[in-house]
Amino acid sequence: MKIFAETDRIILREIVLEDAADMFEMDSDPEVQKYLGKAPIKTIAEAVENIQFIRQQYIDYGIGRWVIVDKATNEFVGWSGMKYRTDLVNGHTGFYDVGYRLIRRFWGKGYATESAKASIRYAFGTLNLEAVYALAHFENTASRKALLKSGLKITGHVNHEGIACDWFELKKEDYLKGG
Repeated sequence: MKIFAETDRIILREIVLEDAADMFEMDSDPEVQKYLGKAPIKTIAEAVENIQFIRQQYIDYGIGRWVIVDKATNEFVGWSGMKYRTDLVNGHTGFYDVGYRLIRRFWGKGYATESAKASIRYAFGTLNLEAVYALAHFENTASRKALLKSGLKITGHVNHEGIACDWFELKKEDYLKGG
């Protein structure tokens, strides 16, 4: 399995079909789906479909979400990373979105921020992007804080698929300046 990034505590690696049980645990939890506007999945087959969708993004765009693995325990924490977006969001299309989703027992332990920072380093250092973007439900305080701690700034608000969201941006020049 290809490793894309790592920190002292986590590895960000490609997602594989063997991750289906962990993806099911995460995506079948109504609390995980609360701010996403999606119903929890009900079967392992749906988890497999989600993995296949992400793996197709690797092929189509050279990037997609990655599994977060805790180095100390080798546990699947969730997914994180960059996603190339072809849909129109807040006047943008063809942009890179940083995101994460975690199994609930890993919430509040800094994994979202840590994985987002590693993903952003990859975006600017390896992919040489000029900017990264993110969306977070305006009531999702934990996600909004993680994005802000990762260096992104709220630059607007958008109704995305019926969900009121904050729009976050980080330009490479600001990232390199440390702010």
